[in-house]
Amino acid sequence: MTDWIGETFTSDFGWNHLESLVDVGDRMAGSPGEREAMELTRDALERAGARDARIDPFEIQGWERGDSRLYAGETTQDCIALPRSPSDAATGEFVDLGYGLPEDFEDDLSGKVVMVSSTVPDHYERFIHRREKYYHAVEAGAEAFVFANHVEGCLPPTGSVGTEDAPVGDIPAVGVSKEVGARLVRRFEGDEVTVEVDCETPDADSGNVHAELGPDTEEELLVTSHLDAHDIAEGAWDNGSGTAMVVELARVLAEREDELDTRVRFVAFGAEEVGLVGSEHEVDRLGDDREQIKAVVNGDGVVFGRTLKFNTHGFDELEAAAESVADRFDHPVSVVPDLVPHSDHWPFVQWGVPGYMVSCETEGRGRGWGHTFADTFDKLEVRNLREQAILLAELVVTLADADTETHHKAEADIIEALEDEDLAAGMKITGDWPY
Repeated sequence: MTDWIGETFTSDFGWNHLESLVDVGDRMAGSPGEREAMELTRDALERAGARDARIDPFEIQGWERGDSRLYAGETTQDCIALPRSPSDAATGEFVDLGYGLPEDFEDDLSGKVVMVSSTVPDHYERFIHRREKYYHAVEAGAEAFVFANHVEGCLPPTGSVGTEDAPVGDIPAVGVSKEVGARLVRRFEGDEVTVEVDCETPDADSGNVHAELGPDTEEELLVTSHLDAHDIAEGAWDNGSGTAMVVELARVLAEREDELDTRVRFVAFGAEEVGLVGSEHEVDRLGDDREQIKAVVNGDGVVFGRTLKFNTHGFDELEAAAESVADRFDHPVSVVPDLVPHSDHWPFVQWGVPGYMVSCETEGRGRGWGHTFADTFDKLEVRNLREQAILLAELVVTLADADTETHHKAEADIIEALEDEDLAAGMKITGDWPY
């Protein structure tokens, strides 16, 4: 039967949910907007036909934005605080460290305010996350951290700092646009500058939204996303699109429920943008029961590009399943075996659970419009959501089939892969090394 394909390609269900999420406004972790997004997603999953739609709440370290300032000479330059920056002020000599590669932090940075780019050179073998650059700066003694966008458009980037053990960072941190970064280098390199961040860090609550379909098996598939977003933007791509995909997949799979041999659980995580808190909470809740997870299909940043990208983390069965679906539909996808130790699949994959990071192919490195004011609804296309939902629904049905086997990896194998891909050192400096 292929009627479901036509129904999916004309469906507005997921797209309407995306529009509802972006119209909430601020969905920052721990905010009233995030709570509203949880309730909207719970209700959408219920309308889709999934069972036992519910919210599992948990406590988090809250962070509420105040004003931020960057004083250079007699000027005040535009900037925004990075979430979980401490409320603090620091003055020091302004130093541009370029891309902020690990070797760029080898000198003593005491008394310095350092700036780094949001990207890495094309020839560099891996992407270096913002938090890794921040903690290199902290370890080298920097007084403050300035994160400069590499994308033109007068768009300062956001993105959290902090670790699981110390959720609020050590030194004040702000984001500046590419244009402000260039101006700072041109006019104030070597001069004294001051970074000030005002914020509140109250206790707060977040939560994960759950629902399920299929038979009541011990083994289960997780179809996941995160529903929080940074407070400065609509969070359409990151990650309203992923949560819209979850509810659309619930709608499709409710119609195909008799094809599911394995229970499918849908989870929209809270508090991803401040350190994968929601998915870590779920892994802790499951404990040893995570061994019953057949696979995790996590969508983070879909829809923006037309071609789906599957990071398979070295799980051969996941690679084969994605490629088989692409072949059946004669539809291009990108399948990459590399590890991505960011987003909500990772708290599962780090313990050997088979998991995809599903995103989409885009031009250049980095997030593009993501993590800026420009992550808005108008940049996405309903066609992409519909096409991708068809492929992902078929993928979930394939994985749920009793004849499709997946195998968990040993912890030692994940550690070896992290070391081989030069990710281990960075995870250790950011406090993300769990082994």
